[in-house]
Amino acid sequence: MSLLEIEDLVVHFDTDAGPVQAVDGVGLNVEAGEIIGLVGESGSGKSVTGLAILGLIRPPGRIVRGAVRFEGNDIVGMTEAQRRGYRGRRIALVPQSPRTSLNPVITVGEQIARLSRLHGGASRGDAMKRAISLMEQVGIPDAGAKARQYPHQLSGGTCQRIMVAMALTSEPRLLIADEPTTGLDVSIAARILDLLRDVCVRTGSSIILITHDLGVVAETCDRVAVMHGGQLVEAAAVRDLFRHPSHPYTRALVASIPRIDADIELMPIPGAVPSLLRPPPGCRYAGRCDLVMGRCRIARPPLVTIGAGHMAACFATGAP
Repeated sequence: MSLLEIEDLVVHFDTDAGPVQAVDGVGLNVEAGEIIGLVGESGSGKSVTGLAILGLIRPPGRIVRGAVRFEGNDIVGMTEAQRRGYRGRRIALVPQSPRTSLNPVITVGEQIARLSRLHGGASRGDAMKRAISLMEQVGIPDAGAKARQYPHQLSGGTCQRIMVAMALTSEPRLLIADEPTTGLDVSIAARILDLLRDVCVRTGSSIILITHDLGVVAETCDRVAVMHGGQLVEAAAVRDLFRHPSHPYTRALVASIPRIDADIELMPIPGAVPSLLRPPPGCRYAGRCDLVMGRCRIARPPLVTIGAGHMAACFATGAP
């Protein structure tokens, strides 16, 4: 049994104009101790999938169907009280924007300590000691002094490390990192990625790394799942995907990566992610694809196995 099993997940957001089909039929497994990248453009459904795993889809959003099984238990069918028993304890989140996620009027040490008191029942003194220890583990120098500071007094990279420390408070089995390097300098971003890899090795946790940056995936992940228009279009081991991208969208993403070892012309992906309010009936990449066929515009290609551990959803590359 996989640590996490997502099966046929469908998430809609109700609007006056109709439901926005943010996630449509996503299926994904995460094994214990692995780092899997969830990639795609903005609006592809990556973050909504992460929120569904945490049981954080709120009105006007709703899970229409599907299962999210964590350690064999379906989070979708749980009560909110049951979900809180997993959220923060067994599954933790490193959000995209640390400065907007941290409380600006409470010291960062106190914010970490509160989680120890909430989830572990620690005393105030023990919780603060634990907070400083976690800050040291994530590489924050002079942790005792920084624990007494407020978020606005710290750099963006340090605030992101604080978020990682908060996520590790209860030693979760699964860590969801949503664009953890957004807005950070290249050197700081590299340190955050090194930290996430170290966390995975040291604690045995699994990580879902949500990003639009395939370079980050290549440096950090074991497997990668590619999303477009709310659907999963390809999944493979990282090395296999970069060597043999199958879906035209994945090929376009790989071709758009800048390289310093070759004189190549970057190829932008034409068009935009289709409207998820009224998505096209067939393949949602058909309007941007140079391999499009007639059937692509009327039927959705199924996600099929095209190699060992490699799946893709494209009529032009193997889907029946």
